[in-house]
Amino acid sequence: MTSSINRRKFIRQSAMAGVGVGVLGGTAAAGASATAASSSSYSTVGSAASAGPAILGAQRPSETIVAAVMGVNSRGNELAKAFARSGAEVAYICDVDSRAVDRTIADVSQLQERRPEGMTDFRRALDDAAVDALVIAAPDHWHTPAAILAMQAGKDVYLEKPCSHDPHEGELVSAAQAKYDRVVQMGNQQRSAPESREIIQEIHSGMIGRPYFARAWYANTRGPIGHGSAAPVPEWLDYDLWQGPAPRTPYRDNVIHYNWHWFWRWGTGEICNNGTHEIDVCRWALAVDYPLRVTSAGGRYHFDDDWEMPDTQVVSYDFEGGSTITWEGRSCNGRPIEGRGRGASIHCENGTVVLDRSGYVVYDNDNNEIRRNIRASGEAALDTRGGGSLTDVHIVNFLNTVRGEDRLTAPVGDGRRSQLLCHLGNIAQRTSGVVHCDPRTGRIVDNPEAMKLWGRDYEPGWEPEV
Repeated sequence: MTSSINRRKFIRQSAMAGVGVGVLGGTAAAGASATAASSSSYSTVGSAASAGPAILGAQRPSETIVAAVMGVNSRGNELAKAFARSGAEVAYICDVDSRAVDRTIADVSQLQERRPEGMTDFRRALDDAAVDALVIAAPDHWHTPAAILAMQAGKDVYLEKPCSHDPHEGELVSAAQAKYDRVVQMGNQQRSAPESREIIQEIHSGMIGRPYFARAWYANTRGPIGHGSAAPVPEWLDYDLWQGPAPRTPYRDNVIHYNWHWFWRWGTGEICNNGTHEIDVCRWALAVDYPLRVTSAGGRYHFDDDWEMPDTQVVSYDFEGGSTITWEGRSCNGRPIEGRGRGASIHCENGTVVLDRSGYVVYDNDNNEIRRNIRASGEAALDTRGGGSLTDVHIVNFLNTVRGEDRLTAPVGDGRRSQLLCHLGNIAQRTSGVVHCDPRTGRIVDNPEAMKLWGRDYEPGWEPEV
C-alpha cells in the first residue's frame, strides 16, 4: 500500500512541476505586459471595456478544493486528471456511461490518494456539503441546466464551452451566477495563455494601430456519421438521464458518443464546439461586445448523412464603430490557414497579429515579421479531448479564484458574450441568412422567425429556473 501511495505522489508531483513550468515560464516571458493585461482586460461582468476582481462569494475554502466531475467520456476525463494534478481533490466521477466512470476513476486514482466515488447521477454529488465545485463536460444540452443546479446547491462551477445551448440559456447562466454569487469559469482556456494575454494588451495599447478586422477559423477532416437506425439502449448507458433536459426521442446508433454535436436537439455545431475559442479571442482583441448585424452562409456539403448542421460555414459580424469579425469553419476539409488548423488573425492599421494557443507572430503592412512569441505547447489543437498544459493553467486560475487568491481569466459573464456571437451565427444560418441585433443587448430585432430559435424546448419538468 505504501509503495502505491508513493507512486501516486510522485506522478502528481511530477505533473504539478510541469504546471509550474508552464505558469512561471509563460509569465516570465510575458512580463509586466501580461500583468497589466490581467488587470485591464478581464472582468467579472463581461464587458469588453470594464475591469474588476472576479473574486466572488462570501465563503471560500482555504485549503484543498473538493470537486465533482460530470461527463467524463472524453474531455471530462482530461479535466478530472487536470484537477487532480492541480491540487484539487476529485471526490466524485459522474457519468451516464458506466465504462467512462470506471476508466476515469482508475486514471484519477493514479494522481491523488483518495479514490473517487463513481455515480451515474451528478445530482447526488451536489448533496454532499463537502463538495466545493462541479466540473461540467457533459453534452451541450446539459451545460446550463447542470450549472444552475450546482450554483443553487452552493457550488462553484468550471463550465466547459459552450456555456449554453442557445442565447436564452446564456442569459440564464449569467443571471444565476449573479444571483447565487458563485465563481463560474468558462472553459475557453486561451484566455489564460500568457502569450495571448500579452499580445492582446499590446493590441489594446495601439502597438500596431487600431484593430478593425479579426478573422477566426477552424479546419478539420471529420468523416461521415452515416444514417442511424433505432437500436436497443446499451446496458452501460442511462439514456434517460443522458437526455436529461432535452425532449425524449428513441435511441439511435449513430449519436452517442460525440456525434450528438451535429444534431440540434443536443448539440450546437462546429461554431459553438470550436469556434467559441477563436471567436472569443477576436472579440477580446477588438474590445467589442454585441454586433449590429450577423450574416451566415454555408451548409452540409461534404457528406450525405444524418448530420443536421453546416460542415462549411462563413459568418460575418459587424459592430458599431467600424469593426468586423469573420468565422470560417470547415469540419470536413482540414487544409490549414496561416499554417494552423485553428487560430485567429487580428488586422490593425499598421500590421497584423496571427495567434493561436501556442503564441503569436506580428507582421507589419509589408508582411515583414517584426515580433514573435511562440512556446512549445502540450495543448492538443484538434483532438476531441483537448488535454494539455494550457488547460492546467486555466484550472489553476479557477482554483485560485475559488480560494479568493486570484481573479478569473474567463468569467462566464464574459464568455456568454462570445458564446452569443456563435449562437447568432447559427440562427442566421438556420433562417434568412442575416439577423440584425440591438448593439446594447445583442438581442435580435424585427425578426420573429429568428427569435423562435432564441431558446429551446425542454422535457416537461426539466426546465431550468434561476
